[in-house]
Amino acid sequence: TWIRDWFQKADKNKDGRMNFKEVQRLLKMMNVDMNEDHALRLFQDADKSESGTLEGEEFVLFYKALTQREEVLSLFQEFSEDGKKLTLLELVDFLREEQLEDEGTEELAMELIDKYEPSETARARHVLSADGFLMYLCSVEGSIFNPQHRALWQDMNQPLCHYFISSSHNTYLIEDQIRGHSSIEGYIRALKRGCRCLEVDCWDGPNGEPMVYHGHTFTSKIPFREVVSTLGKYAFKTSDYPVILSLENHCSMEQQEVLAQQLKDILGEQLLTTTIDGHVPTQLPSPEVGTEDMLAGGAPIRRTQHGSALQKDKETLAQALSDCVIYCKNVPFQGFQEARSHSRPSEISSLSEAKARKLIRDEGNEFVRHNTWQLTRIYPSGMRTDSSNYSPQEMWNVGCQIVALNFQTAGMEMDLCDGLFSQNGCCGYVLKPPFMRDKETLFNPNDPSTSQKMDLALQVISGQQLPKVANSKEGAIIDPLVRVEVYGVPADQAHQETKYIENNGFNPRWDETLQFQLHVPELALIRFVVEDYDKTSRNDFVGQFTLNLAVLPAGYRHIHLLSKDGTSIPPSSLFVHIRITEPPGPEQD
Repeated sequence: TWIRDWFQKADKNKDGRMNFKEVQRLLKMMNVDMNEDHALRLFQDADKSESGTLEGEEFVLFYKALTQREEVLSLFQEFSEDGKKLTLLELVDFLREEQLEDEGTEELAMELIDKYEPSETARARHVLSADGFLMYLCSVEGSIFNPQHRALWQDMNQPLCHYFISSSHNTYLIEDQIRGHSSIEGYIRALKRGCRCLEVDCWDGPNGEPMVYHGHTFTSKIPFREVVSTLGKYAFKTSDYPVILSLENHCSMEQQEVLAQQLKDILGEQLLTTTIDGHVPTQLPSPEVGTEDMLAGGAPIRRTQHGSALQKDKETLAQALSDCVIYCKNVPFQGFQEARSHSRPSEISSLSEAKARKLIRDEGNEFVRHNTWQLTRIYPSGMRTDSSNYSPQEMWNVGCQIVALNFQTAGMEMDLCDGLFSQNGCCGYVLKPPFMRDKETLFNPNDPSTSQKMDLALQVISGQQLPKVANSKEGAIIDPLVRVEVYGVPADQAHQETKYIENNGFNPRWDETLQFQLHVPELALIRFVVEDYDKTSRNDFVGQFTLNLAVLPAGYRHIHLLSKDGTSIPPSSLFVHIRITEPPGPEQD
């Protein structure tokens, strides 16, 4: 009846029929996502009278065909005594047994019925129909990303070195590093993505105006003034937390003075120009303190921007520019012993990816300890002229906070970056696990023997409306397979894939379970990739979704796929079942 009600509401001229355009509009109102070609085929199948329009009953047929999900229906019937509805208590059973919801389950069940049950009659009786059940499973609450972890949920009062910080390399580039185009668009995109550490390469420009570009190359140039204005405008739109500015300074003394002046004039109160409490820092401030710099009056007066001036060609640093550097004074890295005996928490070292890899291999635990009290910045090798990226995971494994990536280059590495930072309100800061914040930690990612293992079972059930591969032939249909990749400490790196399903992008069924054992689940990222199988050449990428294991809920969940550049591609999804088993602790043995 509720489908008919909708139909009548949308039938403006009350002639009891609707053409395809009107049907599309109605489906949008009903919150049904669909692939247009597929919907048209089903529309034509349902149009039994071949009138080019659907009448009441024909529309019901069409709607059922479009939304029919056998695998969801059989799950629904497992918990429903009469096979037609879930009573409040039956829904509570499902939420407890399958979704492992243990707190306030009855209130949650009531909320879900109110929110997702389309029939008013069923809502009034506190029951959930099969349609309502499907709508819940496809919703935010039924997604693979635990909705509580989308918002800001971590402690933001620890020193900056206790967080992973979303960081960009050559932020001004939107293409490659030799001939690419420099643009303030690069800064806007990175900031909108939650990036909190941006790189600015400064060189002497004409008429005493410093310019930003990639030195000794053919990349185009932007005035430093424009970059700073853009930062002032966009720095705190996505996140309120501090922005660290990594200035690679190649300017003469005169133009360094101009850099300092422009930073102060344009950013004004947004620029941090003194330590937060007025004393020489004994430890780094927290993101929270950086945001609310308290004065005697107790009112927050500024959102901060910490400066980090990185020396390249210039031996001398203009005093005015030096004075802008408060918490991230760049120093050359002379080894962990040296850092411990001489360094201050407010200093930072920048290491190339190759240098970092050698330290990880030779002194893993020392590296983790170093990063409990001081910031480390990692940047891509100079050989990466195509702006390709290294995997950030190996750097996060030792607690490096500022792992700078080329945000303009899509691929697995940026998927990992987006996957880690999509939690905690996309604020650009993610708290490191406790064993990476303890100065005496024994943790070494190369030998995680002390940790507890965890078993992860992922059942890949089905796919929904998977997109065609870009530039594929007219009428081509994909042969999809799903690969699950685990990124973490070396012992946890793994991937497994399902078989491929021939010629079905609309509703492929795999029903395959992939099993993983994790040694350090706190650092693990899970990436789901859908590919179009090809026996003669490389499989084509279809969609992906990456997330931190910490935000992975149990039970039946939909994964809403993203495109190569991280944007959403509704209505494409995967339907999976997740079970995480931790080994019994000593007291349970």
